[in-house]
Amino acid sequence: MFESLTDKLSSVFKKLRGHGKLSEQNINEALKEVRLALLEADVHFKVVKEFIERIRSRAVGQEVLESLTPAQQVIKIVHEELISLMGGASSQLNLSYKPPIPIMLVGLQGSGKTTTVGKLGKFLKEKGKKPYLVPADVRRPAAIEQLRRLGEQLRLPVFNPNPKETPLVICQKALRWTDEEHGDILLIDTAGRLHIDEALMQELEEIKRELNPGEILLVADAMTGQDAVNVAKRFNEALNLQGVILTKLDGDARGGAALSIKAVTGKPIKFIGVGEKLDALETFHPDRMASRILGMGDVLSLIEKAQEAIDAQKAKELEKKLLKDKFTLEDFLEQLQQIKKMGSFEEILSMIPGVGRLKLPKDLQGSEKELVKVEAIINSMTKEERRSPEILNGSRRLRIAKGSGTTVQDVNQLLKQYLQTKKMLRQFQRGGMRGLARGLFS
Repeated sequence: MFESLTDKLSSVFKKLRGHGKLSEQNINEALKEVRLALLEADVHFKVVKEFIERIRSRAVGQEVLESLTPAQQVIKIVHEELISLMGGASSQLNLSYKPPIPIMLVGLQGSGKTTTVGKLGKFLKEKGKKPYLVPADVRRPAAIEQLRRLGEQLRLPVFNPNPKETPLVICQKALRWTDEEHGDILLIDTAGRLHIDEALMQELEEIKRELNPGEILLVADAMTGQDAVNVAKRFNEALNLQGVILTKLDGDARGGAALSIKAVTGKPIKFIGVGEKLDALETFHPDRMASRILGMGDVLSLIEKAQEAIDAQKAKELEKKLLKDKFTLEDFLEQLQQIKKMGSFEEILSMIPGVGRLKLPKDLQGSEKELVKVEAIINSMTKEERRSPEILNGSRRLRIAKGSGTTVQDVNQLLKQYLQTKKMLRQFQRGGMRGLARGLFS
């Protein structure tokens, strides 16, 4: 996400650093480029204008122009203003009401609303809550079945509606059912349309009036850019939203919606969807996102992801093996599987300060299909081969390729990746994040 914007801003700041001492003209020229980069990222033009003026008023002051590191001061100002633009601090769900608390998810058809209901249910379950899912979209029959299947996958209870009843009646019955079952939260998947219309809004307003939900969250597609901002504005005017969940930020989103929604609607982004998997929902942190946009990394999110994905006991065992240089192909497979839980290599590297702007070597760009191939190759080896890969001569590699349904080139590529990973982990043991970056790109 934001890759193009990050590259352009990095280029602007590189030029600023090249000047040493800055003049007002240098700053104005840089801000013209920042303005253009934001407009190309589909940030609302009024938001861009106000943002640039705030930076200009601060950047041409004495504390910057007379500073020993004026370029760093400008970057610091841009960072602070980006954080402010996106809401300042992360905004949490308000769950202080008497349970069960209705939470309405609203939005246009195709924004990922039903999947987001499942993701949010999983998120709340992991926080110790008891969420119940309600399919109140009777206009799209597949929505009811989709939510039912998500509930089965996540082991979350799903209300069984009568599709002939109105969404309001379904929600009222679901609220009583959740109360009887001692559920904490009622996550309501409301109907969407291809566009905003009066019938849709009346339906949602009825549910809001009768259920008095603790939160009304708009699910908006980041891929639609300024359209997402306009949709947020219209829904907020009708329903008085408590926040926004921005989906598909892992796609080819330029970032305009994330940078514009708070400024245009006054409502915070509470969560972002960063993938299709049911755990790909993250709390939105403006400070962390601003750091990522400026290529500063996001170490806190990286640590959180690692804590969720990596088994502490296995990590200690791996550390002992690395110290004794006993890292085997079995360990390699296990590490790939744990890293996969954290996201793609590119996503992880984007969180490491100074590394995210570098280009990832093609042979390290992992995917789920590649991991399946790796598992097949390693499983086709004998225990001795997995623990002592140096014995893998030509005939052994040919046998493994045939046994795994791959090619000798695939086996060779795996061994190359294994050696590269071994080198990376050694570097990390010696020098932490900086050592890891050297290992990856040396």
